[in-house]
Amino acid sequence: MGRLNGKAVMITGAGKGIGREAALLFAREGASVAIVDIDAEAGDATRKAIEAQGGEALFVRTDITKPEDVEGTVGKIVAKFGKINVLYNNAGGSTPRDGTVIDASIDEFWRAINVDLFGTWLNCRFAIPEIKKAGGGVVINMVSNVALMGIAKMSAYTAAKGGIASLTRAMAVDFAPTIRVNAIAPSVTLTDRLRKRLENDPSVQKMAAAHLVGLAEPIDIAQAALYLASDESRMVTGQILRVDSGITIV
Repeated sequence: MGRLNGKAVMITGAGKGIGREAALLFAREGASVAIVDIDAEAGDATRKAIEAQGGEALFVRTDITKPEDVEGTVGKIVAKFGKINVLYNNAGGSTPRDGTVIDASIDEFWRAINVDLFGTWLNCRFAIPEIKKAGGGVVINMVSNVALMGIAKMSAYTAAKGGIASLTRAMAVDFAPTIRVNAIAPSVTLTDRLRKRLENDPSVQKMAAAHLVGLAEPIDIAQAALYLASDESRMVTGQILRVDSGITIV
């Protein structure tokens, strides 16, 4: 307990799944947590859950693809907590509408780029100056195993996550030594959304079966994020931490 005492953390996509688990975990470790999500009901439920366990939380409904939304959200977080020490860019995700470059729709390509890559870029644009004002801190991005290996029929999502992987390395150089920037690359993780896809998508079922030590739960990814957010990883920057049950080595 207490690995994030005194830290103010901004987590996007914290209403459900991995983001919610991370928000609850970070709060238990002493952080004040800003929950950033476009889903007002889910985001406020996470806030209430943190407060119920004795933590401090703020929910701000945000569309991370809109600069004015993100800028305003950062301002509200600083007004509430006085600073931002950690930014965890968790929001994003793929959809069944993805495909190869010849059959995925152009709309789906831009959806993936806007939510995953541009959303991450915008959050960094507005939060990093506040992290610098606080004396430094941490940025954690969310990549995916698709950025590290070939996955069929996911060209839009792969392009977006590959961009985040490269952005992570670039920012690690740009903002050293005061800000560490790393990413997490999960594979299939048993969120509610992924459980539904496992039931209905044979390609996802086939990939899931290839994992060496089973499928991750959201808490497994949250624990990795906690390590990267804490001082225990103080010498780690520009890295992509694979939490993928070995899928990228088989």
